Amino acid sequence: MKHLIATLIFTGILISCNSSEKKEVQTEEPTATETSQETPAEATINLTPINTDEALLATALMAAPEESRDGCKVIGFNMAGEFVTMREGNNEFIVLADDPKKVGFSAACYHESLEPFMARGRELKAEGKTPQEIFEIRENEIKAGNLKMGDPGSTLHIYFGAGEQYDPETSKVDGAHYRYVVYLPFATSESTGLPESPVSPNHPWIMDPGTHRAHIMISPKREE
Repeated sequence: MKHLIATLIFTGILISCNSSEKKEVQTEEPTATETSQETPAEATINLTPINTDEALLATALMAAPEESRDGCKVIGFNMAGEFVTMREGNNEFIVLADDPKKVGFSAACYHESLEPFMARGRELKAEGKTPQEIFEIRENEIKAGNLKMGDPGSTLHIYFGAGEQYDPETSKVDGAHYRYVVYLPFATSESTGLPESPVSPNHPWIMDPGTHRAHIMISPKREE
């Protein structure tokens, strides 16, 4: 009888040990859930050159607030080098597409009240005026009341970077990031309380203070 009891106890110990060893081995392998979570991070993004009118339109819209992209008007140079309206819009934003003839990428989205100011700048640039000449001409025209700067607080969203390729699935441009501008014509550091240069990374500051083109600069932290 004692032998039978001893045998049963020993058998139970062996079963318990084997069960514990299996559990330890199983925990070294990722579960199905863990595996599925790791896979997307390892996926390769297929980047494509921005070399079609469709790509120019898609990447340009990335400059606009996400919730407003469907209704933005889009203008800019097409692949043939013509300045055209790529798409009509029905909201308050106008998007300027990247110029395919320039190195890097830069698209902008601005409030419709800024269009006279922006259009005048494009016109003067086409005439061969330098940036300083454009600045002075528009300054004088605005002070004389012949050109509207835009509503105070009008915004400009800039999406830019050195890359010239994008992900067709998301329309994101490789390495591009954002910068925001809030126009406050003739505002100064004293009238806004903002410094004339950033005191730390991502800190808002006022640029071109006291001029028609005074604006708050906001450069968010870049995504890794």
